[in-house]
Amino acid sequence: MSPTSITMTGYGVSPGVACAPLARMTPPVITDPDEAPGENSAHEVQRVRQALTEVAAQLSAIATGGTAGAILEAGAAMAGDPALVQAAAHHIGRGVPTAHSLSLAIDAYCTQLEQAGGYMAERAADLRDIRNRTVALLMDVPMPGIPRPGHSFILAAEDLSPADTAQLAGGDVVGLITEKGGPTGHTAILARALGLPAVVGCPQAGALQDGIPVLLDGRAGTVEAHPSPQRRQQALDDARTRTQSRTKGPGRTADHQAVQLLTNIGTPADAVRAAQADNEGVGLFRTEFLFLDRREPPTLEEQIRAYSQVFDSFEGRTVTVRTLDAGSDKPLPFLHLPREDNPALGLRGLRTATLRPGILETQLAALVTAQRRTSARMRVMAPMVTTAEEAAHFAGLARSCGVQTVGIMIEVPSAALRAHDLLPHVDFASIGTNDLAQYSLAADRTSQTLGHLLDPWQPALLTLVATVCGAAEDLGRPVGVCGEAAADPLLAPVLAGLGVSGLSMAAPAVADVRDALAELTLEQCRSLAAAVLDATSSAAARATAREMSKTLRAVAQNGEGL
Repeated sequence: MSPTSITMTGYGVSPGVACAPLARMTPPVITDPDEAPGENSAHEVQRVRQALTEVAAQLSAIATGGTAGAILEAGAAMAGDPALVQAAAHHIGRGVPTAHSLSLAIDAYCTQLEQAGGYMAERAADLRDIRNRTVALLMDVPMPGIPRPGHSFILAAEDLSPADTAQLAGGDVVGLITEKGGPTGHTAILARALGLPAVVGCPQAGALQDGIPVLLDGRAGTVEAHPSPQRRQQALDDARTRTQSRTKGPGRTADHQAVQLLTNIGTPADAVRAAQADNEGVGLFRTEFLFLDRREPPTLEEQIRAYSQVFDSFEGRTVTVRTLDAGSDKPLPFLHLPREDNPALGLRGLRTATLRPGILETQLAALVTAQRRTSARMRVMAPMVTTAEEAAHFAGLARSCGVQTVGIMIEVPSAALRAHDLLPHVDFASIGTNDLAQYSLAADRTSQTLGHLLDPWQPALLTLVATVCGAAEDLGRPVGVCGEAAADPLLAPVLAGLGVSGLSMAAPAVADVRDALAELTLEQCRSLAAAVLDATSSAAARATAREMSKTLRAVAQNGEGL
């Protein structure tokens, strides 16, 4: 008798369908506080130092560029921080076993990072991965991580570190399930960048056993254990049909109304890969890779070289650059910012330029110099703009430096609600739905328990998007979306119907989004958006879009009017 099929749900964060046996992550070893301590404290401290150095080298070795590479390099820098050795040495000096001393030291730092919130809380997962790897070396046990069963499989884990996720490319993993995580976390972002079907925030997945057959739908957010042969074949046929029917070229609705399809990048290596894909350019170039984990800011010449590589990759296409988005939640020593109790609401993004204006001015000068050497169409936007005064100040500074197309990011409710006041000062706007959701719904984007509030289908978030689009239409300004919402093919026609003129996402998501837009006219997208705005929950909004999209596609196929 066949086992009963069981379906569970989470957050579908990377589209695609996969069906394969399940394999669970190799768990990290738990340190024992009652283990006998080393006889020579100095020797044990040296063992910790050597193990951390080896882990740093391992992380650097697998950091092969791109978004994942930048995250891994940051992890390597953390592993090389002398403060970790000093903290472990304190416990070793008290007679605590060596491996457990390191666990205590790193766990204390993780607690501090999580209390800081925002980007700092995200780094706690990176630090725990460093702990697990270093402990394995100290105890001479197998390194925790991805299993190698020798066949294709769907990977299940409580959560994944960036180092684990970065190693998924080109391996046997065909799908990913995590018990924790949300739609804006590292795992979701890297899974999308790899084009790997993924469902995160699925706590029931903890009960799944190694080896059982699993059907994963990264678009619907469902995980089905023991699917019937008929169900498995139907899902795979549907996925194959979607792939075979893909459109090409610029984003268009069924009646040929343009919706620009762009990609998000974080490094020059990302740019090289993304430029080879079928997209219209870059909708979000995150420039932080040049600034993180440095004691001094990058020089003008360093920045010109890095930006030139990106512009060269996208000759003749649009490149939208976000100026440095840093602050007390992304600590950069050279900014010399004050410590804040609530950094997510503190000095970050454009606000840092009030204390260190020279860093922004140098960055703008480097961007202008680099762009003049290429045919790429550069647009520059500032993050965390909250008032009309800030928008006007940034626009004036950018234009005085030679930037021709200036924009702002809409990431906080004040900017969305008063978009009519901000947009006259700039040429375009881009909505960062990840932060806009965080601030409008008072839900830390790193929270493991508030992922449902960070859902891009939240009615409050979509209402704010509609508000910005209304102001943009009145003022004749294009407005895009560069948050993770842009990668959802079901949501893309809704955003187009609200008035969004461009969508920027991880490169592998572009094809599905292009297909979804091509199935509906702009008027149908507007009808869809109006119906979704009437929903009172994210689940209802998504269900409305799914059912109404089917109806509208059927109408279009039959050649009937609305």
